[in-house]
Amino acid sequence: MPPHDTIRAVEWKDNHLILLDQRKLPHAEHYLQLYSAEDTAEAIRNMVVRGAPAIGITAAYGLLMAARKAFKQYPHDWRARLQPDIEVLAAARPTAVNLHWALQRMLKALDEHDADPIHTLMAVAQQIHQADIEANHRMALLGSELIKPTHGVLTHCNTGSLATGGYGTALGVIRAAYGEGKIEQVYADETRPWWQGSRLTAWELMRDKIPTQLICEGAAAHLMKLGKISWVIVGADRVAANGDVANKIGTYSLAVLARFHGVRFMVVAPTSTIDLETVSGEQIPLEERSADEILNVNQQRIAAPQVGAWNPAFDVTPGKLVDILVTEKGIVLRPDTEKLSTLMQS
Repeated sequence: MPPHDTIRAVEWKDNHLILLDQRKLPHAEHYLQLYSAEDTAEAIRNMVVRGAPAIGITAAYGLLMAARKAFKQYPHDWRARLQPDIEVLAAARPTAVNLHWALQRMLKALDEHDADPIHTLMAVAQQIHQADIEANHRMALLGSELIKPTHGVLTHCNTGSLATGGYGTALGVIRAAYGEGKIEQVYADETRPWWQGSRLTAWELMRDKIPTQLICEGAAAHLMKLGKISWVIVGADRVAANGDVANKIGTYSLAVLARFHGVRFMVVAPTSTIDLETVSGEQIPLEERSADEILNVNQQRIAAPQVGAWNPAFDVTPGKLVDILVTEKGIVLRPDTEKLSTLMQS
């Protein structure tokens, strides 16, 4: 695997969690030291850490810290005392299913091996973390095989090492394809209103010396019309059983534009993001955030006085607009209910 991967946004050291504060990027690399579930949930909610896989990993470590504290303070009643912390972590971000998946996996392990709960939870959290990195490398290889030598691809939001345990989902595929000489230019949407493209993706790719140009969301159709890209490659926060994909707001419009212009649309996501209990995208809870994120930039108001704003953080792309879903278990062409069910049983 080529050496285009130098960033780790989530780390466990000794007895606590270390997060790269992504709100400060690209101007400063500031790390926060967290010691409790409450602080971890706040970091997830306030987007210190973001990206579905990274949120799941962070929540697992948050639960570990909560269990250690409860076990020390209430050795005979610690499990019941843990419940409020579980609920706080689960409520931090509603759309990313990885958060709930990670918590459920931790609790299941606790039910099966409660003789030494802290050791058990530590092992599972670290396994979730390492397995995510390994899955990203696997997806990168699978996705890169689909890309023929081309001059450009377009990506949206941030799906790299900053959004995962390491290497990345969609950016993992881009990293691998670039390392194999298949991609000359990456185009990254600015991704309003949190600017994950301009602040995070551009910073991450520039740091790893991958040629990148920013575009505003409104330029995507023109970019496709000019024939400058052959793929749109994005991640996912949740994939419903029928193949509908919830991702950062603006993903749906890219899928529509890609289909019209004959550009292929790839979603790269680990199977922990696939939610077979959610029948379709209509059942996925879509987070709406504060209007201030649209009305202000760096605490400076840019909008006209007294105007309001609607700020959905995610949208849903119908599965029929997804050409390829890449997971660590394999590739799914035009994902639907039957294909995803078969994949998850493999």
